Amino acid sequence: MAYNRPPPPPPPSSRPPQSQHPSPYQGSDRPPHPPPTPANTLLLQSFEWHTPSPHPTTGQSHYVHLTNLLPSLVENLGITHLWLPPGCKANDPSGRGNGYDCYDLWDLGEFDQKWRRETKWGSKEELMVLLEKARELRVEVIWDAVLGHKTAGDEIDLGEDGSGVWAVEVDGNDRHHELCPPKEIHPWLKFNFPGRLNPSNSNPASTFQWNATHFSGVDWCDREKRNAIFKLISDPATHPRPNPSQLPFPIPGRADGGLNRFVRFAEKVLPRGKQARRPGRGWAEDVDQSNGNNNYLMFSSIDYTHPSVRSDTLSWSRWMITTTGISGFRLDAAQHISRSFLRDFIATSVSAHREAHSGRDPFIVAEVWTPEVANQITFLDGVTPSPDVLVRVFDTPLLNNFARISADVVSSSPNADLRTILVNPSDPAHASLVSLRPSQAVTFVANHDTQAGQSMETPISPDLKLLFYAFILLRKEGTPCVFWGDLYGTQGPHGVGPACQVPTGDGGRSTRSLLPTLCLARNLFAYGEQRDYFDESGCIAWTRAGTWDREGCCVVLSLGGRWTGKRMWVDRGRGERWVDLLSGRRVSVGGDGWRVFEVKGRGVGVWVREGAEGVGRFVGGVEGMGRE
Repeated sequence: MAYNRPPPPPPPSSRPPQSQHPSPYQGSDRPPHPPPTPANTLLLQSFEWHTPSPHPTTGQSHYVHLTNLLPSLVENLGITHLWLPPGCKANDPSGRGNGYDCYDLWDLGEFDQKWRRETKWGSKEELMVLLEKARELRVEVIWDAVLGHKTAGDEIDLGEDGSGVWAVEVDGNDRHHELCPPKEIHPWLKFNFPGRLNPSNSNPASTFQWNATHFSGVDWCDREKRNAIFKLISDPATHPRPNPSQLPFPIPGRADGGLNRFVRFAEKVLPRGKQARRPGRGWAEDVDQSNGNNNYLMFSSIDYTHPSVRSDTLSWSRWMITTTGISGFRLDAAQHISRSFLRDFIATSVSAHREAHSGRDPFIVAEVWTPEVANQITFLDGVTPSPDVLVRVFDTPLLNNFARISADVVSSSPNADLRTILVNPSDPAHASLVSLRPSQAVTFVANHDTQAGQSMETPISPDLKLLFYAFILLRKEGTPCVFWGDLYGTQGPHGVGPACQVPTGDGGRSTRSLLPTLCLARNLFAYGEQRDYFDESGCIAWTRAGTWDREGCCVVLSLGGRWTGKRMWVDRGRGERWVDLLSGRRVSVGGDGWRVFEVKGRGVGVWVREGAEGVGRFVGGVEGMGRE
C-alpha cells in the first residue's frame, strides 16, 4: 500500500515569539497559562416524529423522561444544549402534530384548552422541573418556536358586517396567481382562548385575542366546506384589481382611458416573473420566493405587518426567556416568515437574554430548507439585527451533500467522492454553509423532518451515518446537532433502531451504536487547530492539534471496501502509543510525528494518545482488545 506523503508542517517553536512591548504583568501577577478552553458545544434534538409521551397523570411524560435522562446525557455524551419540541398548546390532543399545529403560544400546558390541560409533552409544572434540572447541569435549553401559523380557531370570523372575510383562492405553485375573483369566506380565525382568558385567571400574561385581520391566509373555508389556499385581502371595493400599475409592465391604454383588451391575454403572453402586489392586505414580500411567494405554509398564516401581532409575539419572546429561563429559540419554518419581523424578534430575544443572563447571548437557530447556500446567506444577513449578534441556521446544503454521496455509494457510482463533502467543485451553488459561514452553521445528519415517512425524507445509507456523524462531531467548524432518533431509534410505521451500529466482540451476534462514543470523543478530544488530508476520493482525514489544556485527535473516514490509511503528522504525542477509540487498535507514532493511521473499509477511525485523560471511559474495544 502506497501513501502520499504531504509536506510536513513546520514544527512549532519551543519558545513563544518575543514581544517588542513590555509585559503588563510583573512578578507574581503574571498569569500561569491562558484561560481554560471551553467545552465543545453539542446540541441534542430531544425527540423524533413518533416519540411517545404518556399522559402526565402517569408521571411518564416526555418532560419527565428527559429530566431523568439529562444527567446521563451530560456525563456520557457531553450534551451542552437541548432542543425541546414545541411545547405550546396545540390543536391535536393526541399529539400527532407534535406541537407544530400551534394554537396558543402563551399556554405551556397550564390551562384547560383543546380538550386537555397539558401539552403532548407534559404539563407546565413538569416543564419547569426539567428546566430547573437543566440549569443545575448547566445545559442550555432551546425552545422550538412555531411563529408562522396558528390552527384551530375558537369561532368562525364573519368580518365586520357579518357576511364573511374577503379572500381570493391562489395557485399552490404560484401564490401570486389568483384562481378566482374576490369572494367572502368563512374562516375559523377567532382565537378567544377561553381556557386562559377567563375570570379564574386574574392576571394573564397576555390578553390579546386574534381575528381575521391578524392573518394573511388560511386553508379552509367553512362556507364551502373545502380546503384550498385562500389569501386574505382588503375589501375589493376600496382596493380594486386589476389596474395598469399592477401588471408586469405598462399596457397600451384605450382612448377612453380604459384598459386595452390585451389585458385579457396577458397571462398567456407576458413573461412569467414576480408579479406586482395586490393593493392592501396580502402576503409578506420579505420571505422565500419559491412558489412565487412562500409566505404561506399551512393552517392560518400570521400577518406580522399588524402592529398588535408583532407586539404580542415580541412580548412572548421576552416572557419565555425571563419566566422559564430558556436559553434560545429554534425558529420553525423561518423562510416562510417576514424577515423584518424575525430581525425584531431576534433583537428582542437577545436583549431579554442579556438582561436575564449577565450579558450572555441566546442560542438562535433557524430552519431554512434550501439546497442553495446563497439562500441561507441571504436569510442570515436579512434577519441578523446587528454585527454583535450570532444567528445560525441548519446546514441543509451539507445534508444534501451527505445524501448525494450516499446515493453514489449505494449505486456504486464512480462519482462517490468524500472530497466533495463540503464543496463540489462542479456544483459550487450547493456548497455547504459550514464551508462559508462556519460559526453560523448547525450541522446535522437527520432530524424529525428527514426521517423515513416525513415531509423532507432524506435517505442516507445506514452504514454511512457513522462517517457523517464523525464528520460533524469531530471537526472544528460548525455546531453539530445529534438526532434523538439516531441516538435511541425511531418508532412509527418506518421505525428503526439506533444509528451507527457495528458488531460487538461476540462474533457478530449483537451490535452496538458508536454514536454515543463519537459524542463523548467530541467532548474530550476534538480540540485545537485542524489540518485536513483531503487527497483521495475514498478516504479523507484530519488532525486536531489540541490546546494547552485539552487533547486532540486524528480522524480517518473511508468509503472503500478494504482497509486503507492516511499518513499524518502530529506534534503532541510523538513517540507515544495511540489508540483508536472505536476499535481498540493501537499504534506507535514515530519520533518525527509521522504515522499511517489505518481504518477498515467503510469505516471510521478516531485516534488519540493512549495516555490521554478519559481514554478509559470508552468501552467495547479500548481496554485490552487492541494490538499494534
